[in-house]
Amino acid sequence: MLADTVIELLKEEISSLEYDRYIKQLKFHEKASNSDQMVFLAPNILIANWVRTKYSDKIAHLFELKTGKKPEVKIVLKEHLKTTKTKSTPTEMIDAIKSTKNTILNPSYTFDSFVVGSSNQYAYTAAKSIAEKPGLMYNPVFIYGPTGLGKTHLIHAIGNYVQTKGKIVIYATIEQFMNDFTYNLRNQSMDRFREKYRNCDVLLIDDTQFLSNKIQTQEEFFHTFNELHSAGKQIVLTSDKPPKMINGLEDRLKSRFEWGLIADIGLPELETKIAIIKKKCELDGINLGSDIVNYIAANMGDNIREIESAIINLNAYASLMRQEITLDFAKNVMREQIKERRENISLEDIIQIIAKDLNIKPSEIKSTKRSKNIVEARRIGIYLARTLTPNSMPSLATYFGMKDHTAVSHNIKKINELIETNESFKLKVEDLKNKILTKQM
Repeated sequence: MLADTVIELLKEEISSLEYDRYIKQLKFHEKASNSDQMVFLAPNILIANWVRTKYSDKIAHLFELKTGKKPEVKIVLKEHLKTTKTKSTPTEMIDAIKSTKNTILNPSYTFDSFVVGSSNQYAYTAAKSIAEKPGLMYNPVFIYGPTGLGKTHLIHAIGNYVQTKGKIVIYATIEQFMNDFTYNLRNQSMDRFREKYRNCDVLLIDDTQFLSNKIQTQEEFFHTFNELHSAGKQIVLTSDKPPKMINGLEDRLKSRFEWGLIADIGLPELETKIAIIKKKCELDGINLGSDIVNYIAANMGDNIREIESAIINLNAYASLMRQEITLDFAKNVMREQIKERRENISLEDIIQIIAKDLNIKPSEIKSTKRSKNIVEARRIGIYLARTLTPNSMPSLATYFGMKDHTAVSHNIKKINELIETNESFKLKVEDLKNKILTKQM
C-alpha cells in the first residue's frame, strides 16, 4: 500500500524514538482518502496535534514524490469515527473535526510522566490544580527555577491536559512571542497577532525573563495579559527567577505576575534524580542497572534535561557498538559529560560543603570529637579530599590534625568498606562528591 511505503520512508528520516511514540500510532484510513487528501487516524488529541503540526507537510511531500501530486494530509481522532454516522461521506467526516488554534505541545510532557519530589511538589500541585480548573483558582501561575528542572515539562503538561477537555491552548517562548510581535508590527498585521494570543482559553509563556528591557514587547504583553485576565482566561508563566528579581521588567508587569500564585522548582534531591532516570528509562525502553542509575544520578549534576540527554546518548552508543551497558561502559561513554575539575577544588571547599550538608560545624570535622556523626563527616572529608584533590596522605594528616598518614589510610579503608556494603551510604558520598564538583563549574 502506498501509505505504508510513505510511512516507511518517513521512518528512515526521523529518530526511532519519535517514530515509535507518534508515527507508529497512526492508522491510514483508506475509505476517507483520495488523490486530494490522505487521512490518518490518531489515538488521541495529543498525538494528533503533534503529528499534524510537525509531520503533516513532510508526509504530504513524500506522497508527492511517489505520485507526482501533493495531497492535503489530515490527522483525525479515532474516537471521532465511533460517533460519526455510517452514511457520512469522507468530506463530511473531515469537516466534522473541530479546527483548533492550539499551538504545538510535546505530548510526552504529561503529569503522569513528571516525577514528583520534595523539590517540585508545590509547583506540580499548583500546575495540576489549575489544569483541572483553568482560570478559576490561581491566575496567573508563575513557575520559576534554574534551567533544566522541569518548568517546560509542567506547562506542557497543563496544555496537554486542558486540550483533552476541548480548550484552546497557545504556547510560546518569550522569544517566539517577540518574533511574532515584531513580524506583525512590521507588516501592519497586529490584528492577526492579537487574534492568536488573545483568543485562547490558556496562554502558556516560557522563559519570561527574556522580556527584560524589551520595552515595546512589554507594552504589548501588558495589554495581552490584561485582556486575558479580565476574561477569566488562564495564564501560566515560567522564568529562571521570580518576578521581582527580573531586572529590566516594568513594575506594572512584576505586579501582575505576582497577582496569582508563585511556585519555585528547586534542585532535585538524589532520590528524585534516581526516580527521574528510572522513569525516563521506562518510557524510552532503556534497560539500566541500579548501579548505573545511581552513578548517573550522583555524577551528572542537577539539570534534568542534561541527564535525559546523557541517557539517550548512552543507549544510542551501546546500540551502535552492540555493547551491553555495564557500569564501566557507562563511565567510559560519559566521561566527557561528567565534568570533574579537581585541580580547582580546595580542602576548605570540601569541608564547607560536607558541614553544610550534614548540619555540623566545619571546625568539628577537623576536631578530635568522637561523636558518631562527626566521625562519619570527618571520614567522608578525608575520603573526598584524597579522591578529589592531589593532596598526599601526610599532608591530609596534617590538615585534619591526625598523627600520621596511617590514620588517614585507616579512615579511607573504613569508608571504602561502608561504600561496598551500604548502598545508602554510598549514595550519600556520591551526592556530596557531586555537590563539590558542581561548585567548581
